[in-house]
Amino acid sequence: MTLRAKFLIVSIALITVFGSCTESAQPNEPLKRQRVEPQFRHDGYLWVVDDTSSDTITSLRIEIVEKQRDIQYGMMFRSSMELHTGMLFLMKQERPQSFYMKNTLIPLDIIYINSNKEVVSIIENAEPLSEKSLPSGKPAIYILEVPGGYSQQQGIKVGDKITYKRR
Repeated sequence: MTLRAKFLIVSIALITVFGSCTESAQPNEPLKRQRVEPQFRHDGYLWVVDDTSSDTITSLRIEIVEKQRDIQYGMMFRSSMELHTGMLFLMKQERPQSFYMKNTLIPLDIIYINSNKEVVSIIENAEPLSEKSLPSGKPAIYILEVPGGYSQQQGIKVGDKITYKRR
């Protein structure tokens, strides 16, 4: 085989390889990065106790979130949440709080809790992907997010207490 024939074969091979690599990307189009779904991190346990009988209503495995950037990220981009799991947010100060569901793919119950560890308000089945403000109505320092409908299923109500511990 002549040198010219070898050059022609190598040129065709390179055009084929590089041509197929660039077909999918258009000029000036940003490359889309694949987002990896955050996984549940088992940091501890939480119990909800009935305000009148002191009976345990339910217990959950929880992910504890306390850094500001983690609080802002919360349950975003998660496609599911197991029953009896929750995310407990430890806020820096007790005050009226407000969350929203931007980039949150599943319905959640948002349970606002004061410094006495008493439930002060519950937002049930918050709408996924909504940027609507969901205020606590009263000062809170803890916020517990659980699967949508969980509060009603378990009988969690305003006035109930929580206790939690780290693993």
